[in-house]
Amino acid sequence: MTNAHERRQQQTWRPEIYDQDMAFVSTYGAPLVDLLNPKPYETVIDWGCGTGELASAIAARGAIVTAIDFSEEMIASAKAKYPSIAFLTADGQKYRAEHPVDAVFSNAALHWMTDAEGTAASIGASLKPGGRFVAELGGSGNINTVVEGLRESFAALNVRKPFVVPWYFPTIGEYSAVLEQAGFEVRTASLFDRPTLQAGGDKGLRGWLAMFADGILSGLSGEEAEAVVRMTEERARPSLYRDGQWFLDYRRLRVTAVRK
Repeated sequence: MTNAHERRQQQTWRPEIYDQDMAFVSTYGAPLVDLLNPKPYETVIDWGCGTGELASAIAARGAIVTAIDFSEEMIASAKAKYPSIAFLTADGQKYRAEHPVDAVFSNAALHWMTDAEGTAASIGASLKPGGRFVAELGGSGNINTVVEGLRESFAALNVRKPFVVPWYFPTIGEYSAVLEQAGFEVRTASLFDRPTLQAGGDKGLRGWLAMFADGILSGLSGEEAEAVVRMTEERARPSLYRDGQWFLDYRRLRVTAVRK
């Protein structure tokens, strides 16, 4: 049986397409930098930094930033764009900072780290006592229409590969309990709907699936993958498509916490 770590390895990332068509990830993450409110000379880890846009925004405020990501491709892109920042390829479910930092920041990454307890323990071990944690991830019900469309398409098409959801979308209570078990005091937590416009017009959902559901579709033949994508589009269209554009049913969980 494939474990969570192996499933993450199957997910491949294309940084150029990510920066162009998925720019909303960093755009929506910008207010989270304000919430972090980094100070000059503070040490901060961006936990799941992607191509480094928000790590750069944090560094621009004077903080000393280290940024980690599981994807070698994303880290290579980030290093090329922002050579003054320390970017490391690392598994956020296991990483421990050599020197604990003042703050950990994470945007749109923690839902890929399905070992939530291991991730929280790693973050806690990387923070100084009293260090703060500011994060946003997919929350309970995130992209539910897309997930169910994929699940139903796999079943209807008798796809031999089992359908496995590669994401962790917790409730406020679930995630608060994980953080508290890891030694955090949760200060704020909110779960909210955020319908998210996709680039590409009529091909918006298809582009999203190519980027973020690559691990789900990998291992299928070209014909099978195309059939799954088409059927998922058909099932999701009544709810998520209007005026020639796709608005995916994002739900976000935003938390702030302090390491005890």
